[in-house]
This record gives sequence, C-alpha cells and structure tokens, in this order.
Amino acid sequence: MAATSFKLNTGQDIPAVGFGTWQAEPGKVQTAVEYALKDGYTLVDGAYCYGNEDEVGEGLKAAFDSGIKREDVFVMTKVWASYNTRCELALDKSLKSLGLDYVDLFLVHWPLLLNPEGNHDKFPTNPDGSRDIIKDFNHVETWKQMEKLVATGKTKAVGVCNYSVKYLEELLPHATIVPAINQIENHPSLPQQEIVDYCKEKGIHIVAYSPLGSTGGPMMSSEPVVKVAEKKGVAPSTILLSYHIARGTTVLAKSVTPERITANKKIVVLDADDIKILDDYSNDLASKGELKRYVYPPFGINFGFPDKQ
Repeated sequence: MAATSFKLNTGQDIPAVGFGTWQAEPGKVQTAVEYALKDGYTLVDGAYCYGNEDEVGEGLKAAFDSGIKREDVFVMTKVWASYNTRCELALDKSLKSLGLDYVDLFLVHWPLLLNPEGNHDKFPTNPDGSRDIIKDFNHVETWKQMEKLVATGKTKAVGVCNYSVKYLEELLPHATIVPAINQIENHPSLPQQEIVDYCKEKGIHIVAYSPLGSTGGPMMSSEPVVKVAEKKGVAPSTILLSYHIARGTTVLAKSVTPERITANKKIVVLDADDIKILDDYSNDLASKGELKRYVYPPFGINFGFPDKQ
C-alpha cells in the first residue's frame, strides 16, 4: 500500500497527496476546495500571490460547517516576494482571507525581495517593465522573520519553496529552525535529484508542484509513462502522481473538476521496475538536454538551479 502521509522534522504528519489551488479558475475555487475536503483530501495548499485565498477560505468554512474538523485539515500558504520583509503582515492577511486562526505551514514563496514600496502590491515593475527587485536583499533576513512566527501560534511550522541547493546552503548555517519542507516543481522531466537528495540529507521534506508538467505536456503521452500506466491499468496522470509517493515526496494535484479531483487521489504502488523505467526516462531526457522547467517567473535572477534540471 502506498504511503498516505509523511513525518516532518517538526513531528507533524503531512498528507502524501494535497489539493493545490494555483491557477485555479476564479469563481470555482470555493466549490473545488469544499468538494476536495469532503472527498477525502486533508491537505490544502494556497498562497497570497494566487489571489484566491478568500475563495479558499470560503471552501474551508463550508467544509468545516459540514462537520469536517479544522484539526484534521493541513493548510499551508506562502508569503509573497513583495512581503519578504513583512512576513507577519503577510501571514495576518492570509489568515484573514482564509478565515483561520492559524495555518499548519507557512512558506517563503521565492528567495528574493520585490520592492515592497513599488507600484503594485504583488508585481511591482520598473519603468522598462521588468520586475522591481531589491537586488542587495539577503533572503536569510526573511527566514529570521519566519522563525519568529512559530512562537506566535499563527503557524505551526515554516518552510520554503523554490530553493535550490545554493540557497539552502546560504540559509541553513544561519537557521535556528530547519525548514520543514521545500516545495519545488518536480516530475520525471524535472527530477531535480540534486535538490531532492540534499533535502533528504538535511531532513527537509519535498513537496512537488506541477507534477504533470503542463496541461497537454509531453509527459502524459510519453512512451515510458504510458507503458507503466498500461501495466498498472491506470491513467498516465495516476502514474505521474504516484511517482512522488514512491520517492517519499508529497504531491499537489490541482483541478476544479469533481471527477478529476477524485481521480487525482488515486495512488498506486510503483515497484522497483516501474521506478527504473521512469528514472531511465529522466536520464534519457537529461542526456539529450531536454529536461523541462515549466515554472520560472521572469525575475531575471539565477536561483542556482542545476543548468540541465
């Protein structure tokens, strides 16, 4: 049987499969969150930057009103880059939108600072249209603020997103709290094994987003993925989601369609042969220079991700 949860370095259990809300269609998020929780999901991932935390909060409230207990749902959200010097304010704003007294995990969305006094709350720009970034900002300062939030009770734990080994190596020597998780883009065409292995060594749990790559992307129809799916008698998407559980990683699945929300919960056990097929696929893409990152905001910063991953 596939794992249904993993133990974090905080002692918390985090579900193996979570419900994601990034790029969820406006007006459908509340219903989707409520449906997902009633359908058995116990992890909801959000972010201030997604612009839909009010809807997520309405979905949470509806689920709680139906009898689902707050303590049975793991909620995580993120401080956006324009708030990286104002982490508690960001958390307070998210809590208000979500209608919660606390979140289970609060994350640094990206390790940079967008101008907090710029011309836009989330996406300040320079006159030439480029992102208005404070170039001399040290992301360790954000982490120092994050660590203090745990004592407030407004979040049970803190973690990071989109951190490469380079950024973690800069952070950890100064950390009094080791990040509970590192949420990264992860799938067979972007295995990021260097980061996965480093985080495992440091006790940082990986949470994978964009597990299917992109809508209509090549992974769903790739021969290795289809081969394993046919062997298991399931859809290719099930294999791509199950891949993460086999790697000891939590995976976030996103949909606003009830049928897909239910289907995304289905996880199958992948044996060593299945994993080898998927790993060989990753290695083949790497040898051809065809590993693919789908999420890379136009910050104009080298985040230290491996060139070919």
